[in-house]
Amino acid sequence: MKNANAISAFLALGQESRLNIFRLIVQRGELGLTPGDIIEKLGIPNATLSFHLKELVLANLLLVERQSRNLIYRPNASLVQDLSAFLLDNCCGGRPCTPTKSPKKSKAL
Repeated sequence: MKNANAISAFLALGQESRLNIFRLIVQRGELGLTPGDIIEKLGIPNATLSFHLKELVLANLLLVERQSRNLIYRPNASLVQDLSAFLLDNCCGGRPCTPTKSPKKSKAL
């Protein structure tokens, strides 16, 4: 993945409403959501939602398909996987990453 593609995706997700929309659509996976479903769940006005969906599609985070009168928005799973790989590339010096426990904070006396 090129830096420009990652930056575009992160910029699109860097706005609270778009992040909420994206997370909601990801929860539905391949079933996707219509704009009406999103409005119902998040209460975002139609014109505002259209703008945010357009930005997410332009960043290639969402795929859109027309089914008769409805638009169905789905996550672009391959891009999300590529973003994860991009972020973790060369993580931990090339060794498998293992979660580490943070040391417990001691209480000051």
